[in-house]
Amino acid sequence: MKSSRRRFMKLAGAAALGLGAQPVIKAVAPASEESPQPVIRKGSNALPAEQWAMVIDTRRFHSAKDLEPLIEACHKIHNVPHLTNKNHEIKWIWETHYHNAFPGNPNPYQSEEVEHRPFMVLCNHCENPPCVRACPTKATFKRESDGIVLMDFHRCIGCRFCMAACPYGSRSFNFRDPRPFIEETNPKFPTRMKGVVEKCNFCAERLAVGQKPACVEASNGAIVFGDLKDPHSEVRELLRENFTIRRKQNLGTEPSVYYIV
Repeated sequence: MKSSRRRFMKLAGAAALGLGAQPVIKAVAPASEESPQPVIRKGSNALPAEQWAMVIDTRRFHSAKDLEPLIEACHKIHNVPHLTNKNHEIKWIWETHYHNAFPGNPNPYQSEEVEHRPFMVLCNHCENPPCVRACPTKATFKRESDGIVLMDFHRCIGCRFCMAACPYGSRSFNFRDPRPFIEETNPKFPTRMKGVVEKCNFCAERLAVGQKPACVEASNGAIVFGDLKDPHSEVRELLRENFTIRRKQNLGTEPSVYYIV
């Protein structure tokens, strides 16, 4: 055990010092050394975008129960385990309150109604993602074709540098094997293993076959998904017509998730 731990620390340290990610990848994740990303084959009906973005109308959600169908839809199709131990919990999307979602926006005269709304939070798929820069093995990367920040589970060595770099707490680490805790496995999406980081992927596998993200479909119009770079897209129309905020905008990460308040 000590020898294994010492070997892992040497490999991770070498990558962090800029001595090259390839030796780490070859030693820890040889199965994915040919490609830095998982293969997602796009069909003829694939939805295209230069930069995918999400607009969440928080006025449509009044209690945590309103978000439960959205969370369930996401977690079910992505084989997210249900762990009762909060320290081991895996979350792709989850509910929180205003002060947790927007800690940098203090307002002593905040509307009480807004303050007590449930806010759905998830990976922000930032245009300038710090998690990508922090990953020594390129297990997390930003897809150039549409701006989605993805995870290659095979390349992940469990160093959790990406988790430390993410200012939104949007990543979860598998402290234990998640498979026994999946209530109903979806064979169309891969399961993960112990020691791997995971997060929301904007339903890239659904976009590849012409479907919107699962949470969007389950929201009954409260969440809109589209191309941020297209001035005629529905998300751009909503941004023009409504006041929106983003999480920790002052950090310069340029989140792609907007909230109508």
